[in-house]
Amino acid sequence: MNDATPAPEPKVGLNDLVRFLLEIFAIVTLGIFGFTAFDLPWPGILLGIGLPALAILLWGLFRSPKAVFHVDAFVKALVEIAVFSTAAIAWWLMGQPVVAVVFAVVAAVSGIINGRRELSS
Repeated sequence: MNDATPAPEPKVGLNDLVRFLLEIFAIVTLGIFGFTAFDLPWPGILLGIGLPALAILLWGLFRSPKAVFHVDAFVKALVEIAVFSTAAIAWWLMGQPVVAVVFAVVAAVSGIINGRRELSS
């Protein structure tokens, strides 16, 4: 007989799903931008692989739920803004301003919702 109370399972809401899709979209965007906006083979290949790798590294070190460095909400927000705004700017530079603006607005709204939730807990 076990008297230990099981740990509560984390709840995954709609905003968590939206944020995950935003992260994937930003990483793919940076890869597309690196390969299409610059001459191949160099620097296109380097940036096509390097930009998404840098975004993944920053996200994994500072922003992910199991981040290596546990920082305050301000630093997390800065990393998130850097990655998402870079992806939005990439769409703008690729001649897709509608995609850039829609992505930026959805990312901002999702970030505000998540930031309020993080600060209230």
